[in-house]
Amino acid sequence: MNLKSFLKSGHPPTLAMSFLYFDVSFMVWVLIGVLSIYMAADFGLSASQKGLLVALPILGGSLARLPMGLLVDRIGAKKTGILGQVIVMIPLVWAWQAGDSLSQMMSLGVLLGVAGGSFAVALPLASRWYPPEHQGFAMGIAGAGNSGTVLSAFFAPRLAELFGWHNVFGLALIPVGVTLLLFILIARESPTRPPPKPFSAYLEIFRRRETLWFCLLYGFTFGGFVGLASFLVIIFHDHYGMPKVMAGTLTALCVFSGSFMRPVGGYLADRWGGLRVLGVILVAASLLLGVIALKPALVAGTSLLFAVMACLGAGNGSVFQIVPQRFRKEIGIATGVIGSAGGLAGFLLPSLLGLLKELTGNYGAGFFCLSLAGASGLALLPLLRQAGTLSPLTSDPVAEADPSGSEIPDPAGT
Repeated sequence: MNLKSFLKSGHPPTLAMSFLYFDVSFMVWVLIGVLSIYMAADFGLSASQKGLLVALPILGGSLARLPMGLLVDRIGAKKTGILGQVIVMIPLVWAWQAGDSLSQMMSLGVLLGVAGGSFAVALPLASRWYPPEHQGFAMGIAGAGNSGTVLSAFFAPRLAELFGWHNVFGLALIPVGVTLLLFILIARESPTRPPPKPFSAYLEIFRRRETLWFCLLYGFTFGGFVGLASFLVIIFHDHYGMPKVMAGTLTALCVFSGSFMRPVGGYLADRWGGLRVLGVILVAASLLLGVIALKPALVAGTSLLFAVMACLGAGNGSVFQIVPQRFRKEIGIATGVIGSAGGLAGFLLPSLLGLLKELTGNYGAGFFCLSLAGASGLALLPLLRQAGTLSPLTSDPVAEADPSGSEIPDPAGT
């Protein structure tokens, strides 16, 4: 990839704002998961209750992504992003000033899911500025905003030790407010943004076979990433007996690997083809998860989790190298639909891990199920190829027909 060509092809300030907006939103989105070990001590939660508490913000994010994606196509990504940030401030104030019961925390956790809906805003805002040959890298940079989970995992436990976990939500209002101001001043809509369509036109995306395949693949890569990012602190604390701050640090280490690898996955997909890269990632992630299911010791387990999160992060970048090329004129709603599927899978994962922990006494069964899900994803790759999204596995990506009849250029230049 030519870096000079990449910088000239789009709008770097908007790309930077897409990243920052996504980063801070993700930081807020997973706060309950990171602070759950403090809440569990205060509320006396069982393993399944912990899983549900951690999962509810992810469910809220899944529910928010579809309407936010639709709004992106109707009123623009910038206006949608501003609205989302304002709404996110409500549960932060609520958790700061109240949040003194499990039912309250569950309710505001769902509302906090609007922060998770930022995915359906940040990626279309960045994507519309860049041509197909740079989609993977641009979307990877914007999507690397999931590194906000690293900030939460590293800083939130330390701040909770100093000020109490309620006040961490109040402190989070500071970066959210600053980001909102910068987003208003700097972010710009692309001049190539297509005009709004009738609402009925957006339903066409549900009739495409590849929509389902993308949803399932992203359910594994992103659902696995965000589900584990929210739940790893519990695993390190409950299973390995790590102190709360150390559990947060180890979680941050693992999450960082996934965030770093998202743009790398996008770049590799630009270079070698998203389908080929996804195949390698699914095999690697499934094998690693299978080993983790055997309950390795702390050092080995942490190393394996680090590698799994790296695979999942690269997989996220690879999936969204392909999506904008297939749904270029419906990128907002496509991102919302596929992102919702990823968020729904992320909601189910902590609940599954918590439930199986209660039933079996350990987390091995949950990781084994996740390993099987990754292996099953390999069966979807030929279906995507048959749907015409990409060329066969043995060649580079090729030009594809846009639904409007125009041709999307070949990202690899073949």
